[in-house]
Amino acid sequence: MQTKSILLIEDNSDDEELTILAFRKNDISTPVVVARDGAEALELLFGKKAAEHPAPSIVLLDINLPKIDGIEILQRIRSNERTRFLPVIVLSSSCEEQDVHDCYSLGCNSYVRKPVNFPAFVEAARHLGLYWLLLNEPPPTPN
Repeated sequence: MQTKSILLIEDNSDDEELTILAFRKNDISTPVVVARDGAEALELLFGKKAAEHPAPSIVLLDINLPKIDGIEILQRIRSNERTRFLPVIVLSSSCEEQDVHDCYSLGCNSYVRKPVNFPAFVEAARHLGLYWLLLNEPPPTPN
């Protein structure tokens, strides 16, 4: 059985810390691999670093990233046969309707606005972890 992991693509260190803390508060012990910009995320997913880490079970993707933005990351994930069905949850502070539309048009599985207060963020993390790591039945891994 493959080990589950979460790829968190987040450039804000406070949001990174809050996300990991929220998972811990909810007893979600799934390892979290962090990419702090779009280039690092692509390296982890498709480059030399991909061999060092098992494919993630889910991707939590911020769309406002340095180097390569989250929209392009999502496009590349969906255009690659190996990652086409990888669950991608956009976790963004953007309230722009166009951002939501673009992410769903490109195939994100869910768009979650980052809650501003910590208790709401902990609750959102609990729901994400329970659904995507425990309840969701992922597609078979391609050979």
